[in-house]
Amino acid sequence: MAIETVEFDLSMVNPDTGRYNTARAYTVEGVYNVDGTRRELSIGQLVMAICLQRASSLEASIIEKMNSMELTSAQLEALTTIETAIIEEFKNNTTGHAKSLDDITTSIGQTTVEFLKSLGILNSDQIFVRNDSIYSIRDIMYDDFINLVESKMDEKNSFSQKTMIELQSLTQKRDQSYDMISNVIKSLNTVLVSNVNNF
Repeated sequence: MAIETVEFDLSMVNPDTGRYNTARAYTVEGVYNVDGTRRELSIGQLVMAICLQRASSLEASIIEKMNSMELTSAQLEALTTIETAIIEEFKNNTTGHAKSLDDITTSIGQTTVEFLKSLGILNSDQIFVRNDSIYSIRDIMYDDFINLVESKMDEKNSFSQKTMIELQSLTQKRDQSYDMISNVIKSLNTVLVSNVNNF
């Protein structure tokens, strides 16, 4: 945020020099008058503009993190659904059995095979889970599949925990920006009241 300073003369004269006292105002990008010129801000307004800009930037990062967590939660839910369906399918079919993964439905918005390929659990050809032996490039063994799903779920859980910590940090920083506005304006007001009382 580029900050520029505007100096102007006050009506009071310095008794020692005979010159007009001067004051400063500040202008920043994004804060304009109705005619499109930059609005001149007091130091308190400048602090507010800086803190609000920072809080707004942090808010955008918070929304991004929340969307990321929402996607991760949906993926974990889908992986749980898929894993549960495969475990149930093979519970009583211990040998010589195959299951098409596209027979399983999730709420992720993709076919199960597309979803698993996007996560790197399946290669480009695999569609069937088997518990006997590999018959073609379209097969993946049951134990291998379950291990890959479990590994991906652990990875997603770790990512989710890391994102939660980052989200808490961003939220705290955003709240500090709002608190700083209150504290600085309160301090400036105390100084101004003190100056008036000294006259």
